[in-house]
Amino acid sequence: MPDEAPSRTGYAEFPVLPEHRVHEGRYVVLEPLAADHIDDLWAAAKGADMSWAHLRFGPFPSKDALAQTVAELMARKGQPFWVVRPRECDAAKGWLSYSDISQVDQAIEIGQIWFSPVLQRTRAATEAIYLLMDHAFSALGYRRLVWRCSANNTASLRAAERFGFRAEGRWRGGVFIKGEVRDVAWHAILNDEWPSRRSAFEAWLDPANFDPAGLALSRLARPI
Repeated sequence: MPDEAPSRTGYAEFPVLPEHRVHEGRYVVLEPLAADHIDDLWAAAKGADMSWAHLRFGPFPSKDALAQTVAELMARKGQPFWVVRPRECDAAKGWLSYSDISQVDQAIEIGQIWFSPVLQRTRAATEAIYLLMDHAFSALGYRRLVWRCSANNTASLRAAERFGFRAEGRWRGGVFIKGEVRDVAWHAILNDEWPSRRSAFEAWLDPANFDPAGLALSRLARPI
């Protein structure tokens, strides 16, 4: 839940709570999660059971079960969710959210990410993360952006490093997911680190960085 913004004494300015609006990029559109996305999401989720391994919800036995979870996510106050709609297919292929928003601490997290297998490791997936990272710093004015995941989630650990988050340690036995106690790995990036990372993202996302087959000519540069 977002904190009530207290007196500004001691702060130059408090960051803004995120509006639940559309974000548009070159390769992807992020739309507020809604019931009319369920058909697309069900099509993307079928047969992709392993993609839910590190989330508290999923996989779903039916479209109705998915719809029930979507309704619950839509109802969360202070945690806006967006679906990820790659422009090349114009269908929702995953979702992500802002969470653990603290105006007092000027901190925000990108979390509860579910990307279907067809979305993973694509330009659209990278740009979806970039859009919310840039919005958190450049538009909303947060000082600290958090990425956390199960410590055994190797794909998310690699993504955190690739996107420029710095590892900050673990909470031992921090969560209980799908009948298993797991450590939580914490990462963050600060606002004064963002300009160089933004430049790296923009260079990687430039169409000139991709060959005719759509393969990147260079890697997303890691922070120095």
